[in-house]
Order: sequence, then C-alpha cells, then structure tokens
Amino acid sequence: MKRITSSLLVVALAVGMPVLAGHGGEPPKAKLGELMRKKLQQSQKVLEGIALNDFDKITQHADELIIISKEAEFKVLKTPKYDLYTDEFRRNAEEMVKKAKEKNIDGATLAYMELTLTCVRCHKHTREVRTTLIERPAQTTIGE
Repeated sequence: MKRITSSLLVVALAVGMPVLAGHGGEPPKAKLGELMRKKLQQSQKVLEGIALNDFDKITQHADELIIISKEAEFKVLKTPKYDLYTDEFRRNAEEMVKKAKEKNIDGATLAYMELTLTCVRCHKHTREVRTTLIERPAQTTIGE
C-alpha cells in the first residue's frame, strides 16, 4: 500500500509540474495532483462504507469517483490503453453505486476491488509509458 501511495504521489507530481509553469493567469480549476488526492480520499471513504455496511456512504463516494473521473484534468495520457482504464474505472464505480442501491455488500465489495485493480493497472501503464518516453534515445536521420 505504501508503494502504491508513493507511486501516486510521484505520478501526481510529475504530471502536475507543467501545470505549475502556467502563464501567470488564474490557476486551473483543479490540478491533476488535487484530483488524484480526491480520488484516493473518495475511494478510502467507499472502503469505510463497505466495512461499516453503510450503503449510503458507498453510493455517495462512488458517485464522487465518477464525477472526478469525468474532470478534464483526469486525462493523464492520450493512449488507447489509458482510455480503456478510464472507462473501466467509471464502469466499476457505477457498478458500486448499483450494488449499494441494491443493498448488495458482496457486489459492492467486488466492484470496489475491481476498481482498485484498475487503478493499479492504470498507474502501472502510466509509469511504463513515461519511462519509455524518458529512456527512448533521440531519433536521428540518415546522414547525420
């Protein structure tokens, strides 16, 4: 868990740095790092709702996760795989809401676990893409 939290922080900082180098105008509505922190807080509250069998709490915070996922700054990468993970994240959050409204704690728990796995896979993908971009040697043309 500590490793995942550290990874989230590193990704948030790496992605948030260009936001800090703005043009001196108003700061953006929501920085990526703030969105990721909100996402983490909301998912922790969903887990609390699951542990307490509190279906209203599960519904409320899963709905917040859906809203966060729709924020423009939520889109970190422009890759098909990232889009797939984003859609999967949203579907899992919607499934949590559905199961919570049905008062199905096992279904809500399963959807939460799937959502968590999606987060881990997406962060892994994001790290791999960024590492590839950093490690890729500069391309040269013939004759140089």
